[in-house]
Amino acid sequence: MSEPQNSTFRPRIFSGIQPSGGLTLGNYLGALKRFAALQGGEAETIYCVVDLHAITVWQDPEQLKTRIREAAAAFMAAGVDPAKSVLFNQSQVSAHAEMAWLFNTVARVGWMYRMTQFKDKAGKNSENASLGLLAYPALMAADILTYQATAVPVGEDQKQHLELTRDIAAKFNHDYGVEHFPITQPLIEGVATRVMSLRDGSKKMSKSDPSDASRINLTDDADTIAQKIRKARTDADPLPGSAEGLKDRPEARNLVNIYAALSDESVDQVLARYEGQGFGTFKPALAEVAVASMAPITKAMSDYMADPAEIDRVLADGADRAEAIARPILNRTKDIMGLLRTR
Repeated sequence: MSEPQNSTFRPRIFSGIQPSGGLTLGNYLGALKRFAALQGGEAETIYCVVDLHAITVWQDPEQLKTRIREAAAAFMAAGVDPAKSVLFNQSQVSAHAEMAWLFNTVARVGWMYRMTQFKDKAGKNSENASLGLLAYPALMAADILTYQATAVPVGEDQKQHLELTRDIAAKFNHDYGVEHFPITQPLIEGVATRVMSLRDGSKKMSKSDPSDASRINLTDDADTIAQKIRKARTDADPLPGSAEGLKDRPEARNLVNIYAALSDESVDQVLARYEGQGFGTFKPALAEVAVASMAPITKAMSDYMADPAEIDRVLADGADRAEAIARPILNRTKDIMGLLRTR
């Protein structure tokens, strides 16, 4: 049968971030800033702290609770409004885990072994990795399809997981002769959806990098942000007049992309202003823009973390609202599959 037409589904956007601690500028520009911008449009927005994904590798229990709250605080500090979006942590809505099991019976083992992130995280000793690490793309598909989400904002490195979600939806619909799940569309946009290291423009900005100077943390104060930008690796050439001139200059391209994303401009607009100038001029300007953008987020996160009871209240309310959407979709999925429900 043909793919379901997403016009038959209510427009709904879903996305989530792991509570892995150490959120960076990359998380803000690649995800959180975009999440906030998508609120208030035609599509309902549902955002999730994906704590079930986090436990595919061992976590210290008390530290995990703190990181869940920290991730929720980052959502809100970045502008996600719990009154406009559904914000919750995944483990409080059991439909995610239930749907993931149903999808484990739809997805093929070969699909899972082809996932590049499993290969990267499991490494050479993959037989000692948790089963959850192998199977978690089915949980990711469940996160999305439990809400019949029609679109997901994703970075380039998440496209493979969304393709798997689409494969699972298409196979389910075909196997059962229904149009129950949408073929979810990716939302890949913006000049800095993939923010690179300040020390190596060929590597993604990451909390796992041994050098703290490689990243801007959402908890960095203004002086630290400015210092890291001043020390960021660059080249000796002046800035070109267009994005094409940055093609073989990864560090330069990264800093210009960051400036453009923070200032809501195009790369060409930024370069038109700084064409012919060196990084002695550009870096202080970028530092000023970064501090103006990030300092309020740092303060807001600190304020939210000072009141964990309020964070818990927001997450509980969001979980109730998410459950109200997810449960009927999960129940219908069970009915389609022939599972008996007597209550």
